Amino acid sequence: MTALQPITIVGGGLAGLSLGIALCKAGVPTEIYEAGEYPRHRVCGEFISGLDDETIDKLGIRSAFIGAGLHRSVTWFLREKAFYRQTLPAGARALSRHALDARLAELFVASQGKLSIRTRLAPQGPGVGVVLANGRIPSGSSPWLGLKLHARNLATSDELEMHLGDGAYVGLSAVEDGWINVCGLFRRRQGLQFNREDAMSAYLVASGLRSLADQLATAQIQPGSRCAVAGFDFERGTPVGNELRLGDAWAMIPPFTGDGMAMAFTSAALALDPLASWARGEVPWDRTVHSIQAALGEIFRVRLTSASFLHPFLFNRKLQHGLSAAARTRLLPITTLYRLVH
Repeated sequence: MTALQPITIVGGGLAGLSLGIALCKAGVPTEIYEAGEYPRHRVCGEFISGLDDETIDKLGIRSAFIGAGLHRSVTWFLREKAFYRQTLPAGARALSRHALDARLAELFVASQGKLSIRTRLAPQGPGVGVVLANGRIPSGSSPWLGLKLHARNLATSDELEMHLGDGAYVGLSAVEDGWINVCGLFRRRQGLQFNREDAMSAYLVASGLRSLADQLATAQIQPGSRCAVAGFDFERGTPVGNELRLGDAWAMIPPFTGDGMAMAFTSAALALDPLASWARGEVPWDRTVHSIQAALGEIFRVRLTSASFLHPFLFNRKLQHGLSAAARTRLLPITTLYRLVH
């Protein structure tokens, strides 16, 4: 029997780990290089909207979601006032990246995958048998800042909350062990003074979300859960030659959709069969990459375009008020918009 060609995955996040697990289960020798380690906190909404059971089972990762919450109810707030409550067409799985990434890493190693942590591969250009799943596409001119922490003793009113502020939106989602993930996307503010511990509160106050900032001031904050990320945008990456990118390395959807994590898993599932065929020597690398990139474009094009169109409505004060009025008067086609971005 001819040995299968090995695959190297750069990046051990959701896309990289889930793809690695599935490839190992298919008998393909797979190695993942991850610059960080596990468990770790990540800036992430930590609720997965739009991920179906078929994708989970294809990747062989169902056990990673044991104990995950299932949220369906969302309340939207403009500054301090609730203006809309919706029920999601399907439940959103809620689980921290601290737990989920570590579980996936354990599954990958248990599947006979080789995992190298605290190892950053030097850029070598596109390589045959190399999958780039190393996260967001860097942008030196990005206006965005992502902040996250886990808190207890917050007076939440729903399973999921979305708070719109001046140049900001913040999502609250209950995760495991009684913690609430507080994760926000903010337009960076020049001259705003803060330290690492105060970053979230400083941006909440500057964005007109003082009530939420006051709650955090008296809440219990999980040690080590504060994290930040900058230097990213929501543009689709441009692969070089036969470079294969998956997950956020291919495209990052605005986080209000709750679909970014689902897209990472879906991209891994789309890539699985073509990569297994390449490993068996049935298809050349260039055709493999082309087929995967075409499939990604086909399935994600509408949701990326729709999310990019809707995103400004969550940041601009006048557009926020228009969004709020349309939602309250039932003129906003919420169900249709949900389907467009998932």
